[in-house]
Amino acid sequence: MPGLVDVHTHFMPERVLHKVWAYFDGLGPLTGGIEWPIMYREEEAERAALLRAFGVRAFTAMLYPHKPGMARWLNGWAAGFARRTPDCLHTSTFFPEPGAAAYVREALEHGTRVFKAHVQVGGYDPADEALDACWGLLAEAGTPVVVHCGSGPAPGRHTGPGPMARVLARHPRLRLIVAHLGMPEYEDFLDLAERYAEVRLDTTMAFTGFSERMAPFPRRALPRLAALGDRVLLGTDFPNIPYPYAHQLDALAELALGDDWLRAVCHDNAARLFGLPDTPEPPA
Repeated sequence: MPGLVDVHTHFMPERVLHKVWAYFDGLGPLTGGIEWPIMYREEEAERAALLRAFGVRAFTAMLYPHKPGMARWLNGWAAGFARRTPDCLHTSTFFPEPGAAAYVREALEHGTRVFKAHVQVGGYDPADEALDACWGLLAEAGTPVVVHCGSGPAPGRHTGPGPMARVLARHPRLRLIVAHLGMPEYEDFLDLAERYAEVRLDTTMAFTGFSERMAPFPRRALPRLAALGDRVLLGTDFPNIPYPYAHQLDALAELALGDDWLRAVCHDNAARLFGLPDTPEPPA
């Protein structure tokens, strides 16, 4: 492989990231009360260098607001980060608030390549009418959006497959990437991926020893995951993981779904989605 493409890594303003780490350290309710020792607390430049050393050739800056008035500011920071970090896929976000469609359109015009939405942390319904124009813009642009919409590690008011199913019913061409394979509602989100050709899933934390203790992936569903091999993408949650980065890769390899599947997940699918250099031809 030419390298890895990781569609679920977190870079955000340092004071915001430190608050996130403090939340994990304090066993906040959205962590499910689980001990979560963050593995990689280096400074920003060191974290990016670590990813490159791991063989990652492209990664994201998954950032997300938890209140109105925050998304536009985060998007401004992310644009600057993308300018100084060429191997980062320019990432933006949004929140259900007045003006959301305007700043989503502005982010697209300024070259955003992927969006992030966090239904659990944001505490909002993704099918809220205030977001309908945002989803429409993303569907029309063909810009992927990574959404934490599953109920892990702790359920929220609007987590689970139902709300995103309502979004997809309105916007069936939306390039939705379901974070964490939809943990713990894995099979329900596989249903959505089988129903909608543009729905993808990222592997973030799935199959690791940490997640298998909390929300094991049902082995009966592995053939379905294998069949969706061209729409499963590597994600890790770096740096907010409680184990070494390589453990995610080992966990995927140990599924024994074949070298072609593993290569597609770790590189080819995302390279094709984002049009990276040396992008492989789509499978026949």
